[in-house]
Amino acid sequence: MSTNTETLPATSREIQLASRPHGRPVPENFRLAESPLPELQDGQVLVRNLFISVDPYMRGRMNDVKSYSAPFALDAALDGGAVGEVIASRADGRAVGDTVVHSLGWREYAVVDAAATTLARTDLAPASAFLGALGMTGLTAYAGLLKVAEFKPGEVVFVSGAAGAVGSLVGQIAKAMGASRVIGSAGSPEKVARLLELGFDAAFNYHDGPVAKQLAAAAGDRGIDVYFDNVGGEHLEAALSALTVGGRVAMCGAISQYNATEPTPAPRNLMLAIGKQLTLKGFLVNGYWQHMAEFVEAVSGWLADGTISYDETVVDGLENAPQAFMDLLDGANTGKMLVRL
Repeated sequence: MSTNTETLPATSREIQLASRPHGRPVPENFRLAESPLPELQDGQVLVRNLFISVDPYMRGRMNDVKSYSAPFALDAALDGGAVGEVIASRADGRAVGDTVVHSLGWREYAVVDAAATTLARTDLAPASAFLGALGMTGLTAYAGLLKVAEFKPGEVVFVSGAAGAVGSLVGQIAKAMGASRVIGSAGSPEKVARLLELGFDAAFNYHDGPVAKQLAAAAGDRGIDVYFDNVGGEHLEAALSALTVGGRVAMCGAISQYNATEPTPAPRNLMLAIGKQLTLKGFLVNGYWQHMAEFVEAVSGWLADGTISYDETVVDGLENAPQAFMDLLDGANTGKMLVRL
């Protein structure tokens, strides 16, 4: 067993799910608690978390319903992406001082099976990037655009939630790979301005008027070939109208509906998918890990030469993680929402 010279912690502060939200989460749904750390076993590492990720998909796991990911348990720590420093190891291939990515976030320290960690190449980018541009977020953008929507150079791409962690990367990857035009929607004038700085050809604030009307103006007579959907609802309906024959939709998220307490209406123009021979494909990043090496090589190169940049919204302190998550659902972030411990 290897350890650093400091006294190892016996307990860890963590954020627990105190109750299940109805609609928008509120602070009372969460609890800051302290729990004993299990003793390190062979094949495990003890990690001091540096950054934890809060992500929209976590809202669904707060409901007690069957889904692609098990619901969070009440009165237990939540989990999610984290990056941290190994401070004790009983595992071959993981040494004290290594920076690793794992899935036991929402806590200060974690005992993790070494096999469930990946090394963060901090020679390529800062540790936090491995929760965003070079992590699950980035792979979601890369695989969704290229493997799910099967983007081809010369096409027009529309991205909703485009100033978020995934959307901002989708647009930049599309430009890097030869899109003729990339359009983004976002929820504030500042975010729209940021999208134009990132190289989007057009961007609009969906609060300024009907999405269909603004998208049609941005796309012109050419229309769009690919829609990367992070929002659902009105955005999806607008995209169906703007898509060309043979257009494709990568259905990544539907953040406009996550806090809904009643069933949300489907797009009223879904019939267009027939005549236009559209493909609407939902996907989860878990099905695309085989592309991780290809993705890291491509995106790390673009980061290095400045083709792609990424934004982070960083909130300090584990105790502020619930508020960061609630703010995320309200669109308060630009780029990746992270909590720094």
